[in-house]
Amino acid sequence: MQPAAAIVLVMLGCCSNVVFLEFLTKAHPGCGNLVTFSQFLFISVHGFLFTMRCGRESSKIPIREYVIMVGMFFASSVLNNYALNFGIPMPLHMIFKSGSLVANLLMGMVVLKRFYRKHKYIAVVLITLGIILCTLASQAVKNAKKADAAATVEQPAGLDRSSPVTLAVGAGVLTAALLLSARLGIFQEVLYKTHGKHAQQALFITHSLPLPGFLLLMPDIIHHARLFSESEAVLVGTLELPVPRLWLCLLCNVITQYVCISSVFRLTEQCTSLTVTLVVTLRKFVSLLFSIWYFANPFVAQHWVGSALVFAGTLLFTDPCGAFAPSGLIVEK
Repeated sequence: MQPAAAIVLVMLGCCSNVVFLEFLTKAHPGCGNLVTFSQFLFISVHGFLFTMRCGRESSKIPIREYVIMVGMFFASSVLNNYALNFGIPMPLHMIFKSGSLVANLLMGMVVLKRFYRKHKYIAVVLITLGIILCTLASQAVKNAKKADAAATVEQPAGLDRSSPVTLAVGAGVLTAALLLSARLGIFQEVLYKTHGKHAQQALFITHSLPLPGFLLLMPDIIHHARLFSESEAVLVGTLELPVPRLWLCLLCNVITQYVCISSVFRLTEQCTSLTVTLVVTLRKFVSLLFSIWYFANPFVAQHWVGSALVFAGTLLFTDPCGAFAPSGLIVEK
């Protein structure tokens, strides 16, 4: 798969996935565990049948490397959520999550001794600022309609959420999560260089290894599965079989998630971790704009400014006219 085709599939798959996810979460906001489990199960079964050929194909990369990869992903996810317990405001939380592009750039400089031309650094800053502005604007619109749900999160015993020390600890946890996530991207890039490009096997193993962990969440998963089954039925196919609407939305979400994540893994074979992070970051931005349009949410002046910054940063990063030739050559020391 060529990089251009992978990028198009990332955009189409991931953006449509967000639409189905929003339908599901609007119906049942706590259904995240069921959605995630369904995605992991589908990708694992698909990979076992078609990639691993029912166990006849062996892994080209040592399993211990995948264990490290899954561990880093799990740790970064846990740290991101745990930071909320230290009184981190949601806007600050979203700003940190929007800084993945900058974190990947810095981690590449530290770990791989990789340096870029100046226009790349400027582009990364512009894109990051643009996404931060749009994210904060969207959150402000939501807060005007409904109180921030994160304000109800209980803090651990003995912590004072108003304390600057507690806030600083939370910011440190978020920073660790951000850097760990960036390190994960670089780890994957180095892994492919060392053992060869095996994106589909990596997709299967990284989704099948965490499956036992969902046993801890099974009561919640079963609860929401029952709620999905109680949703109104729609007639599907020529036989007009009645299928609960939410299960149908979940199926569409799972399929589009597979298209999205498999295309991202394909992209890691062709591009550096910084480029992959750029594509994923822009995907989040496009999903945000599509959600605003599709669900008729307000598009305020701050959105326009943020969009302009992202557009300018993307043009500067890709340099389609070759104004900074040789375009974006990496200097490795």
